[in-house]
Amino acid sequence: MLKFVKNHMDSIAGIEIYPVISLLIFFTFFVALFWWVFTAKKDYIQRMSDIPLDNENDTTL
Repeated sequence: MLKFVKNHMDSIAGIEIYPVISLLIFFTFFVALFWWVFTAKKDYIQRMSDIPLDNENDTTL
């Protein structure tokens, strides 16, 4: 089965670029997330972390 998949994938022209693109997207996402975490305002993070504990916005059924 693996030999069939490997032979089939080798027949697709330009397929070698897809793993590179996937790695770049993955790396870019986590670098951007890392940058956002360290540059986010502390009061914004505190406000967001308090949302689950805020009783004023609770809706009862």
